[in-house]
Amino acid sequence: MNTIFFKLNGKEVSTKSDANKPLLWVLRDEFNLMGTKYGCGIGQCGACTVHLNGNAVRSCLLPISQLQGEEITTIEGLSAKGDHVVQKAWKEVDVPQCGYCQAGQIMTASAFLKQNPDPTIDEINNAMHGNICRCAAYHRIRKAVMLAAKK
Repeated sequence: MNTIFFKLNGKEVSTKSDANKPLLWVLRDEFNLMGTKYGCGIGQCGACTVHLNGNAVRSCLLPISQLQGEEITTIEGLSAKGDHVVQKAWKEVDVPQCGYCQAGQIMTASAFLKQNPDPTIDEINNAMHGNICRCAAYHRIRKAVMLAAKK
């Protein structure tokens, strides 16, 4: 096994995990970062979304071998005190019900808003389309993304 070096939430880290091991399990099992959730394991639900160099990606599909020298941000690294503009909007709108998908939703929304700070409703719907919420809080999620964009 080769050692993979990458930046995780702003800190240089390394792992000797099997090269094909998905990032999701490295985050949870080796780094004890439990905010990134396992949902489907096939990249369809979005619960495991993290940022890879600022872009939203599904960590359940990303083998650790592809991370050499890359930068990963998880929900724990989005802001030190949970005060990222998207997190604040989530609280203000009271989005979560069960909360299971929310880290992935927030990570998708924050990456999207960084690329498109003044989105339309259709652009928000399109960007968030791949994140499933079993509680069907889609109206509040959309409202929170719109609120974050305005701030």
